[in-house]
Amino acid sequence: MITKRIIPCLDVKGDKVVKGVRFKNHQIVGSIVELAKKYSNDGADELVFYDISASSEGSLVNKDWVSQIADVINIPFCVAGGIKSLDNAKQILSLGADKISINTPALDNPKLIKELSDEFGSQCVVIGMDIQHIDGQACLFARTGSEKTAYSTGIKARDWLLQIQELGAGEVVVNAMGQDGVKKGYDIELLQSLEDVCSIPMIASGGAGGPLDFINVFEKTNVDGALAAGIFHRNESSIIDIKKSLKANQINIRI
Repeated sequence: MITKRIIPCLDVKGDKVVKGVRFKNHQIVGSIVELAKKYSNDGADELVFYDISASSEGSLVNKDWVSQIADVINIPFCVAGGIKSLDNAKQILSLGADKISINTPALDNPKLIKELSDEFGSQCVVIGMDIQHIDGQACLFARTGSEKTAYSTGIKARDWLLQIQELGAGEVVVNAMGQDGVKKGYDIELLQSLEDVCSIPMIASGGAGGPLDFINVFEKTNVDGALAAGIFHRNESSIIDIKKSLKANQINIRI
């Protein structure tokens, strides 16, 4: 039985971790390195770091804090933010990151997915999918690091998921934009709608408000992991408490 993963997400802007609601009104919540160390010690299975301004500003994620994180944690971590080339990815991976995640750069240049997979292995390549419903269709959005630059691509989520798998993606993060930061639970219907075309690990993102939301997403969908930010940053739920709740509900989890 596959062990489910609990993955704190740290949105990075400048040299701080921030958190907003539906990608707006970001507030500083703490130090990148200190929060990474805390979540690693608290029992996170892995961490994800999104430089939320890099893609919208055309820059690459700040390499300084990537190497600092590698020095203080002993769990896998993934980095996203303006990674547009093999050289960009090589820099980040050489500093200690286990995976790189791309979103807008993949939409701009789908061939990049195959290039990264061929060079570094599919296990290193994560594709982020920021999704909103438009006229009843689940559609991809790009450049969501900034509310001013975000836009709909018109690409349907199912179509894009099929394409990224063919190109060699090793994992996908499904982020329900409308759920982000509102603590109403993961978008179960969205995740279920993608399951039949997904053959790689899928990570749920957007909407976690407490242990019950994690129980629901693991019981009602086939996702391999659940990503959350605000509930951990605000100390509303601890990683270990969530894991104990999952264990009590016969969900396979590492404690």
